[in-house]
Amino acid sequence: MKKKRLMKVLPFAMMATFASTSVHATNWLMLQGTERADQAPRAKVWGFVQLDYHHTADTKLKAGPYAGKPAAFNQMAPQLDTASGFNIKRARLGVRGNNLPLDKNVNYFILAEVGNNGITTGENASQGQLTDASVTLNHIPGARIRVGLLKTPGSEEALQAAFVANYNVFTNATNRLLLERTYDYQSGNTGRNGPVGAFRDMGVQVFDTFNLKGWDTSYAVMVGNGSGLAMTDKDSSRDTYFYASTEKVFGKSKGPRRKGMKFYAWHHNGERSYNDGTPSAPGKETDQDRTRTGVGATFFNGKYRLAGEYMTADGMIFGGTRGAGTPDDGATFSVLPDQKADGYYLSVGYRPMKNVELGVRYDRLNSATDAKGTGGAAAERTFETTALGAQYFFNKKTSLKANYEIRSIDAPNANATVNKIVDSIDDRITLQLTAVF
Repeated sequence: MKKKRLMKVLPFAMMATFASTSVHATNWLMLQGTERADQAPRAKVWGFVQLDYHHTADTKLKAGPYAGKPAAFNQMAPQLDTASGFNIKRARLGVRGNNLPLDKNVNYFILAEVGNNGITTGENASQGQLTDASVTLNHIPGARIRVGLLKTPGSEEALQAAFVANYNVFTNATNRLLLERTYDYQSGNTGRNGPVGAFRDMGVQVFDTFNLKGWDTSYAVMVGNGSGLAMTDKDSSRDTYFYASTEKVFGKSKGPRRKGMKFYAWHHNGERSYNDGTPSAPGKETDQDRTRTGVGATFFNGKYRLAGEYMTADGMIFGGTRGAGTPDDGATFSVLPDQKADGYYLSVGYRPMKNVELGVRYDRLNSATDAKGTGGAAAERTFETTALGAQYFFNKKTSLKANYEIRSIDAPNANATVNKIVDSIDDRITLQLTAVF
């Protein structure tokens, strides 16, 4: 009862705080690939490492086909085979640069992942998975062109650099609606048919930033394969991405933690192909529209940090595992092709001293909200998480984050068995050490 009361009151308290105070407000579009010729080397090797510790009480499922066995939502990703332990969550190494002999207006950016996460697992994934390989052409004023494998313009939580994230785990909405997982069949899948999309796509992006009466105003338009980290297109359709933001930068701050206030909006639209049956009983090959839209704002003045974002989703909603079981116990994954969802998060941070930040973030995901969609009304789920966080900055490139997440799942239209299953979810403790080099 206490947890539910906290979940209801906290969003309104955070909204009031956001409204009364005049997150990092960084222009992620311009942070790479736009360096001036006299300010960047031809080749700069860089990277970062994030070491994680996760822990839950490992409460066993209280009902359903896997009653008495581990619950997938209480296990560590991506293997889902233990409830606590250490993990090299991210280990990325790359090279970037410009000032090339033939053309000083050309920038390049290459990055690979060798950590243990959704990028390096799944069918055809590798422990040295390429995540970025792009070239930026800075020849046309007002229309820079970036080509290759790159982050798609969109949600702040997805677009920001992973090493400056203020929490160890994505919000429910970002994790289940934007971090795309692809499967061959609608249900019965033993695993993904490739790496997670990692908020990336292969395509062409036109973008730039303008100073409009003291506001750093940006736009981006992109056309991509809609295939995530895959090097080739999986079908004949294309995804389109639109993004706009305007930001008031405070003082002369710059970089991934610059100070400012930003407002933004984004829209993604594409199509996905899948088989509407199962591996043991294949159906017909089907296409489904996939749309994502969001608006948000951030504020950071060096002392206080505020952030909020709302997003909607139509089509290809991640369904999780059957009965919340784990793959080790034979549980299979599903997707809800013709369904809708929406979600939001609100975050507040405070720095009592220069190298310490305390924060709280509330997020909610309303999944499978269309009673006439795949799975009907019984498929609806409500995910709520309140994350209490603390960060300690050893220096500008090394930090330690500690989070305690109060988690709940509700199935408002499902039977008693399903509600016992989702009631098995535990709170979660995570620690993360980040080092950038």
